[in-house]
Amino acid sequence: MSKLALIAGQGGLPAALIAALPERPFVCALDGFAPDDVVVDQVFRVERLALFLRLLEDQDITRVAFAGAVQRPRLDPSLFDPHTAQMVPRLLAAMQAGDDATLRAVIGIFEEAGFEVVGVEAIAPALLPGAGVLAGVVSARDEKDATRAAAIVAALGAVDVGQGCVVAQGLCLAVEALPGTDAMLASVAVIPASLRPAGGLFYKAAKPGQDRRIDLPTLGVATVQRAAEAGLSGLCWQAGSVICLDLPAMVVEAQARGLFLWAR
Repeated sequence: MSKLALIAGQGGLPAALIAALPERPFVCALDGFAPDDVVVDQVFRVERLALFLRLLEDQDITRVAFAGAVQRPRLDPSLFDPHTAQMVPRLLAAMQAGDDATLRAVIGIFEEAGFEVVGVEAIAPALLPGAGVLAGVVSARDEKDATRAAAIVAALGAVDVGQGCVVAQGLCLAVEALPGTDAMLASVAVIPASLRPAGGLFYKAAKPGQDRRIDLPTLGVATVQRAAEAGLSGLCWQAGSVICLDLPAMVVEAQARGLFLWAR
């Protein structure tokens, strides 16, 4: 079997992915963005990316997967090696074009170095639930809100803004942007009851046309808790396109809080 390297970012996804794999991968992390509860085999810096790619070759790595959150690091020009310095204009141009362009540039660099870039759905498909109501009951009103939310998220994704929103009785209460899901749900929690309809749902989906090998949206138990604190009736997501870190625990939490979970 070809040897896999996991480029792990922050959060619980790298640990969940490793647990779902038949063999432990060679775990690497960008300096300053270590994953939770995972022993890292190799730390690297963007300024030494060419040397890092060579190290992967020396480890007989043939496939690479990306999992976890990474922010744009501050670069130290004094640390660039000559080969990585040639990549800088390409990376900077991609960063200015947005997150999707940056991710595509990163994938391209790894592929040009001879590595096969694989997504979570290819190596651990069980982490992406198929269609079905997994907890609670979905009402006709929820179905209408989900249709409205899906249209909103598709529009957001088309301009590379976010992958989620909150809709209640047809009204959009919040959209996901740079601060992320937790910040969005926290903003909904403080909306006065007099200004918002009761209930509603949080919806999450992949961006239209995004490269599914990297940055698929992720949900976990904490997301269920935040949705409950925001006064929502449930969580809905695009079936087969959203990673659930611990689905059994999410179901238990949703049932305890009276929320539905729906892979749509």
